[in-house]
Amino acid sequence: MMKPYASASGGAISCGAVSRCGVEQITNIGPFREATVSDFPRSLIEFQQRFSEEEACAKYLFAARWPQGFVCPGCGTSKAWELQTKPWTWECAGCGRQTSVTAGTIMHHSKLPLTTWFWAAYLMATHSNGISALQLQHQLGLGSYRSAWLLCGKLRASMVAPGRTALAGLVEVDETEIPCRSKNDPVTGGGGRSHQGKMLIVGAVEVQDGGAGPGRIRLNQVSDYSADSLHPFIAGNLASGATAKTDGWSAYPGAPSVKHDPHVVGKMAAHIVLPWVHRIFSNLKVWALGVYHGLRRKHLQSYLDEFVFRFNRRRTRHAAFRSLLGIAAGHPPLSYNMLISPEAKS
Repeated sequence: MMKPYASASGGAISCGAVSRCGVEQITNIGPFREATVSDFPRSLIEFQQRFSEEEACAKYLFAARWPQGFVCPGCGTSKAWELQTKPWTWECAGCGRQTSVTAGTIMHHSKLPLTTWFWAAYLMATHSNGISALQLQHQLGLGSYRSAWLLCGKLRASMVAPGRTALAGLVEVDETEIPCRSKNDPVTGGGGRSHQGKMLIVGAVEVQDGGAGPGRIRLNQVSDYSADSLHPFIAGNLASGATAKTDGWSAYPGAPSVKHDPHVVGKMAAHIVLPWVHRIFSNLKVWALGVYHGLRRKHLQSYLDEFVFRFNRRRTRHAAFRSLLGIAAGHPPLSYNMLISPEAKS
């Protein structure tokens, strides 16, 4: 059964007028166009009032996914009927494809209510230190830890915006490691730049106002500290013409499209030469232990992405909720197997 919309002039369009054999077809008008993502709840009470029902969540996702109105993902047609037999689903007037507001997104085929997704996104985006899957399970009353972990994993995968702007200007770049001893690693780990019992990370921080404070950051897991690992990180995260300030490690020179500004540490403390990137590393390690009681090698990059998302939006935590749902609405589906086996994503 087709659901009627209001016409552009304000009059109602009957179900007969929007039938497949009818002359008129609906366009992108109606109640779902009224939702907007330009504003966002600034308090827990406001969030509860605004997103207490499934319809309110569906309207918000519709606006996030199709800000200019519905567009069929199959043929690109902008005319469709909303179905009453399937919740929040539209049938394309051109090719007949049916598309729900969550189809083809990170929420694809989820059995959880939209209100649960919204609560999870709000808690993950606005909680000052983040929230673990176990905490989320208790907060939302989910039936199993697996459901909570899957929910967190999918939202965490939505924390990297496609086409995000590269770091510019003066950028501190350095490496660090997080202990992660497996059964094959020695109890004491390896000394110096040894990789034994360590997860290797490279980080970059924009330096603002002549060194007065940090701007945006990037963090990536690497297999080693060679030029083959560090140069792709620099190329993928620093804008052309940026200046990479480093500690003089021999693998940095020659990185394409950037200027290299080496500062050999020597006997001087590294955090004196590169203060902001070392502060980020320190905060990362405290956060990892405090919230997750340590990180695992297998999922390290997803947790680094969460830390970056949270830090880069530290002054606009409530706006981060809008960003997270907006990215999630455009993110392709992820299955449980893809999350537990990151290599399966490729």
